Amino acid sequence: MVTNDVTVTSPLGTARARGPIRGRLILLGPAFVAAVAYVDPGNFATNSTAGARYGYLLVWVVVAANLAAMLVQTLTAKLGLATGRSLPELCREQLPRPVNRVMWVQAELVAMATDLAEVIGGAVALYLLFGIPLLGGGVIVGGTAFAVLALRSRGFRPFEIAITVLLGVIVLAFAANLVAAGPDVTAAAGGLVPRVHDTDGLLLAAGILGATVMPHVIYVHSALTPNRIPVADRAERRIVARGLRTDVLLALGAAGAVNLAMLLVAAAAFHGTAIPGTDTLEGVHAGLAGTLGAASALGFAVALLLSGLASTSVGTYAGEIIMQGFLRRRVPLPVRRLVTLLPALVVLAAGVDPTRALVLSQVVLSFGIPFALIPVVAFTRRRDLMGDLVNRRLTTAIAVVITALVVALNGFLLWQVAG
Repeated sequence: MVTNDVTVTSPLGTARARGPIRGRLILLGPAFVAAVAYVDPGNFATNSTAGARYGYLLVWVVVAANLAAMLVQTLTAKLGLATGRSLPELCREQLPRPVNRVMWVQAELVAMATDLAEVIGGAVALYLLFGIPLLGGGVIVGGTAFAVLALRSRGFRPFEIAITVLLGVIVLAFAANLVAAGPDVTAAAGGLVPRVHDTDGLLLAAGILGATVMPHVIYVHSALTPNRIPVADRAERRIVARGLRTDVLLALGAAGAVNLAMLLVAAAAFHGTAIPGTDTLEGVHAGLAGTLGAASALGFAVALLLSGLASTSVGTYAGEIIMQGFLRRRVPLPVRRLVTLLPALVVLAAGVDPTRALVLSQVVLSFGIPFALIPVVAFTRRRDLMGDLVNRRLTTAIAVVITALVVALNGFLLWQVAG
């Protein structure tokens, strides 16, 4: 029996036969796992700092970065669907061995920088909520990754649902704070005009970009879509591809709204005021309590904690995908968790300013973006790999422009630092 060119006896056909809602819901999930990485503690630091220091000036960076992220995640999800392999696996197959090894090393460094932001952010949240010392909080946050990751052993759906619920709470918390802050809509619209006033602003822009178009989650998303829903023919594959685009639009749209809300709340509440320390997470929390009330400060801290817990789980999963894909090797999860956790614990033990460490970690991530973006663009334009899901020429052209801009921005920052 065939319904809309989809075989009912296939998993997709069975779901669609149960109703249109059931048929659409089965296609959603992977992008929501990826989206959590777009609202990790690094975003809290970069967006809040940008809003407090520059007001609405960098609104355009958040919007542009999120639009770029939507395109990138659509491409990487499609890559996994079309080839049945993750991006690291394709790099191992398609690139020379020396290049593949370099790709692996930088990907591991990116994973460590990611974990640094997530663990530090979660530790700060535990300190704000319960007064737990940062080092102890870092250990707690790092350990909770096991509990969330354990859901994967029960199938992909429980893990996706848990991450989506955490993302939903974060969205609600910032929606409430945005209403309470009442940002200047006209000034925010003016922030859509691209401009940066100084080098520090450019550094923050790079941090926002690194915190939004996150390289490690490009690897993750490409591993979440292969064989998730077995397809019987080309018609089914195209249905799944459309579902993936919807998944990205909904999930990244929610993440983008949170990122924008972070900046708008900080701009409305702190920019141009004499409130001290509002370019730090602790200062933002205290400032929100003083300007918007204890409920807003509590919502900020809870959202920060949930962000750290969810994103560190996705980050640990990314490390597993990176090593398995590039090297065909598996490392026991406790060992990998310890390796990626150590840099964050060292930073916390050394007493480094948490917010400064978070912002710098996002800049490190921005330097890893080209290493993930260039292969994605190169692979998705190849018909021999993608089949009928190959990029259109316009799509490839836009992706090339985004990649070139990121590389140019990183080169300029290196020149500024060297000078």
